[in-house]
Amino acid sequence: MADLKWLDSYSGQTIEELIEMAGEYRIDSLVVAMEQALQQKAAQAGEQELSDEERIILAVEALEREVNNGGYIQFFTNASGEYAPIIVEALLRIDCPETARVTQIAIESLGLLDTSPEALEAACEAENDARDEELEECDGLYFGAGEEIADQLFEFVRANQDAIQL
Repeated sequence: MADLKWLDSYSGQTIEELIEMAGEYRIDSLVVAMEQALQQKAAQAGEQELSDEERIILAVEALEREVNNGGYIQFFTNASGEYAPIIVEALLRIDCPETARVTQIAIESLGLLDTSPEALEAACEAENDARDEELEECDGLYFGAGEEIADQLFEFVRANQDAIQL
């Protein structure tokens, strides 16, 4: 991986072109570019115009970005929390069952029936040492899960590219 270049940003490539760049660019940079393209698409056409496969890319990339930067608490309290209702299924769809299991535990630690962004934020803002401990434990389990999430997501994209339009 050290020999491969980092793709700095999305610049209009098709999904097929991004997939073809796999031998030259790091996979994690390619999935970030896919996320950027889909965020642009959602901003222009609306979230309702995204396919389920496109939402999976956005959900998984949001989880990766937020947990890597600040843990599950950051995933739940930032705008990425909008993906909480679909994230476990998204992880299962890309064949990351251990990360899905840990993420389910993190969601359950909040004790919510409603996983709307507002409910997530309110639950995370409330003082709760036991929840905070459990979320910190989930953060550690996430990093120790041993699943190459970016690689799995890339393979999911490759297998479902007909349903993904950038």
